[in-house]
Amino acid sequence: MDPVRLKSISLFAELSDADREQVARWADEVDVPEGKHLVDEGKFAYEFFVIEEGTAAVRHGHEVIAELGPGDFFGEIALMEHVRRTASVVATSPMRAVVMFGRDFRSMENEIPAVAARIKQAVEDRKGK
Repeated sequence: MDPVRLKSISLFAELSDADREQVARWADEVDVPEGKHLVDEGKFAYEFFVIEEGTAAVRHGHEVIAELGPGDFFGEIALMEHVRRTASVVATSPMRAVVMFGRDFRSMENEIPAVAARIKQAVEDRKGK
């Protein structure tokens, strides 16, 4: 993953160059076709996603509860709280996303508190809805 590309993603934009380089080592970029299920409600969590380009729908049961786009992230609740996925996410257009597996996500939480704090706040905001 190119650390310079991470600067264009709001979650990582304010990090130091050194921190962005570390995140880049933990993360991969993936291209996702429209219609691809990225996470499925009720399944175990193994990764965290940040959308670079494209859109996705968050579904709880058969209901769409949110639309996501560039800069939005998902998959953090199940990883942080060690629970099964609370919703499904499906690409509604071709997407490019940053993906980080659980072990690396936990390293990021521990080593880069600024990112962890923003993600934790998003979890609280989402749970409050």
